[in-house]
Amino acid sequence: MKHFLNLIDFTADELSALLTEAARLKAAQARRIPATSLSGRVVGLVFEKPSLRTRVSFESGVAQLGGTALYLPGNEVGLGWRETLADFARTVSNFVDALVLRVYKHETLDALAAHGTIPIINGLSDWSHPCQGLADVMTIQELFGTVQGKTVAFVGDGNNVARSLAVGLGRLGGRLVLACPEGYGFDDKFREQYTARVGPDFPKEVRDPRAAVRTADVIYTDVWTSMGQEAEREERLRRFAGFQVNAKLLSAAPAHCKVLHCLPAHRGEEVTDDVMDGPACAAFQQAGNRLHAQKAVLEALLK
Repeated sequence: MKHFLNLIDFTADELSALLTEAARLKAAQARRIPATSLSGRVVGLVFEKPSLRTRVSFESGVAQLGGTALYLPGNEVGLGWRETLADFARTVSNFVDALVLRVYKHETLDALAAHGTIPIINGLSDWSHPCQGLADVMTIQELFGTVQGKTVAFVGDGNNVARSLAVGLGRLGGRLVLACPEGYGFDDKFREQYTARVGPDFPKEVRDPRAAVRTADVIYTDVWTSMGQEAEREERLRRFAGFQVNAKLLSAAPAHCKVLHCLPAHRGEEVTDDVMDGPACAAFQQAGNRLHAQKAVLEALLK
């Protein structure tokens, strides 16, 4: 591993190795076994977007592995406007051992990876969210023992989270079905990339969420309006009104079905309180797995 920008860059064996190490790290942390694999290492966190889970899980993960995390707010760093991305990458490569970034444009990550000499980790971009995707498949593996043969109904739009999850499932033998309104599905660029690099069995797209969940092992949802889409909020609320994950939709799924959400949840919009707080919800186990999945990535890049 040189960088961690997109799950599609990794083979099934590589993802399986990360999941195995994440599970080991989770078990070790539960037993309070000290780790020193990042001793003496400094990881910079550059965030253009606000964050709870990504920031806290990375800062905690670096500390638990014996390293130091340095938080760098995006408005202070000024990626691409205070100085060029190339100059930033060449400079910061002298100071830290790796960079984790939450950025608006995926092209920012590509430029930093091209010009820097340290690992670049995608903490979120408009194109993909590989840390979330790795934690998602880790959670599915914990819930069912395997990802192989499992079906996830993603009720929402074909966004960065859905793309990363689709790739993770496709690599490991699972299947994603996307339930979304017309015009909010996966775009042609992702379809071409997935078909070329993962395989011809591209995720199915349906307009009826009840049809999507009928044979699902997992129902997954995300906010209908992400950061940067505020101007579309009213239109999105109208278009997605029939795609809420609620008790009625859950009742259409098999009895064993679990519910995941990458959080934060807009309760009362894409998901209801009774589902989020009910026995089928594993979203907080999923959130916790961000810590362990990311620790495995950090070790792979820096150990």
